[in-house]
Amino acid sequence: MLTDRSTDVKVSVIIPTLNAGAGLVDQVERLQKQTLRPYEIIIMDSSSDDGTVERARKLGTRVLSVQRSEFDHGGTRNLAAAQAKGEFFVFMTQDALPYDDFVLEKLIQPLLLDDRTACSYARQIPYPHAGILERLARESNYPQEPRLKSKADIDQMGIQTFICSNVCAAYRKETFYEMGSFAAPVIFNEDMFMAATCVMNGYNIAYAAEAGVYHSHDYTVMQQFRRFFDNGVSMCRNEWIIPYSKVGKPGFKLVKTQLKCLLQERRYHLIPVLVAESAAKLIGYKLGIKHKRLPLFLCRHFSMHKLIWDRMHSVNDTSASMKRTG
Repeated sequence: MLTDRSTDVKVSVIIPTLNAGAGLVDQVERLQKQTLRPYEIIIMDSSSDDGTVERARKLGTRVLSVQRSEFDHGGTRNLAAAQAKGEFFVFMTQDALPYDDFVLEKLIQPLLLDDRTACSYARQIPYPHAGILERLARESNYPQEPRLKSKADIDQMGIQTFICSNVCAAYRKETFYEMGSFAAPVIFNEDMFMAATCVMNGYNIAYAAEAGVYHSHDYTVMQQFRRFFDNGVSMCRNEWIIPYSKVGKPGFKLVKTQLKCLLQERRYHLIPVLVAESAAKLIGYKLGIKHKRLPLFLCRHFSMHKLIWDRMHSVNDTSASMKRTG
């Protein structure tokens, strides 16, 4: 239910796009029907050539552009945020579809209730066509119960304390800039690094499970390898966060859950797929962590984001600032 405070809240929804296709129309139209209507919807396009920009303009959104070769997950979102007029930023990906008309209202609510809550993120509901392994992964990582996470949870939750997905996440503008915006250039995990910065500086992260978006991927084994290679690269370049990943071992727990479900449902033919995917993720991640020992051409080959490597290679690999470690 909308509160007196939320009726006049100005929310800027920011969606980076690259050849978003016709699905963008459904996404934007659902956003425009929200009980908490966006003050503006900003499409940050990376030189699409499939009519994305034209569709976005017809829908009445603000369209900003960046060269495809200049895109990175942190810097491009920072550019869009710098143009946003709202007091809250909601970042979404082009393949996230609002589950109902209350997503923005429920996503923003934790930020309105407590000034020490810096950001909140939505529950990701797998699309109906998602495979069982992907469905189990989403259900494990995005349960039905909401949670408020703080520095006090680190000993138990480890790096899970810092999870905050820009598939659909809201940030208080003031705190976003206080924390230094997203890390850039960054190939992956810009949302987690921001959340970790907030937590280490005494802020809370809200998992707003009542706010749901459809989002899932059925990646191939090679795509999983590339994705986790990029994950390892981003972690390596923010080494201060790596020690927290050793608490709880969430990846191992997920594999156990997936294997148990496959056995219960007698889907034995998918066990080799689970093994292959798990191996690809682990190998990709380990190689990403050690990517500085690999030649640049091999890093490009392994990565999902090949165009970013020239810029990343030119950036001096310094540790994150003391501000990020609290």
